[in-house]
Amino acid sequence: MTDIEMAFGIARRTAERMRDALLNVYPQLEEITEERGQKRWRFPPGSLARMEEVTLEELAAAHRALALVEREGDLATAEVLERLLAKIRAQLTGPHRNRLAPDLEAQLMADGVAFRPGPRERIAPEILRSLREAILAGRMISADHRARGSGKLSRNTRLGPIALLFGEGRQYLLAWSQYQGDLRLFALAGFEAIRIESDPYERPEGFDLQGWLAESFGIWREEPVNVEWRFLPEVADEAAGYVFHPKQVMERQEDRSLIVRFRAGGRQEMEWYLARWGDKVEVRHHGWSKSE
Repeated sequence: MTDIEMAFGIARRTAERMRDALLNVYPQLEEITEERGQKRWRFPPGSLARMEEVTLEELAAAHRALALVEREGDLATAEVLERLLAKIRAQLTGPHRNRLAPDLEAQLMADGVAFRPGPRERIAPEILRSLREAILAGRMISADHRARGSGKLSRNTRLGPIALLFGEGRQYLLAWSQYQGDLRLFALAGFEAIRIESDPYERPEGFDLQGWLAESFGIWREEPVNVEWRFLPEVADEAAGYVFHPKQVMERQEDRSLIVRFRAGGRQEMEWYLARWGDKVEVRHHGWSKSE
């Protein structure tokens, strides 16, 4: 009681009323008497987790995460999220669960995440689990991998895995290739078998994944060039709402058009993306244009 009096600068009787009010709200509090007779109160182990029940916003966010990883083809992570959601639902009290159910359904329908159509590659969960294990353990792998373009199967390819890269319809492993002696991207859907080796692999000293990715548009790896896109006035406001590249610079022109500049490689993916803008965007960089 002395600690309560000192902390709040109140009389003992007021401190006792505060204690009693807390005990009425949290009857699970345990009373502990110390050696000198001083009393303290504590929550029993595990009881704090039950003090605050999950909110609609939190539950909806977890379901959105599940829908997104499923859409990207990361079924291994989807399995983990499904188990987590099952544990959360099991901890909800009956009345609280019943109150959340209709609101959660309406929230997910409003988000539309789980219902957005679109292609995605099938990636075996055991492949993703093995790759994640190798990355976390810092181990080399030996893999059987089929190239996306040629369909050629390479067996026992020695790789030092660095990161899994997920995106809209395309998923890749960034890894050091022992054969090529350099960093390369490997389509996750191309892995047919993975064996984790005993010898360690350490990513290059000072390697910055975000910096490496910033040199590309999407996932395509090419020599970066200076890029300049001019969006015509009728689409400039819409284009201004996009982040095309993490290091982009935008400039409004007197005619209300919008110039976007950045430095990156990946011409093919840029062309695929810019097709949606039709003739409303002009491309200028290093001598090639969208019409070539």
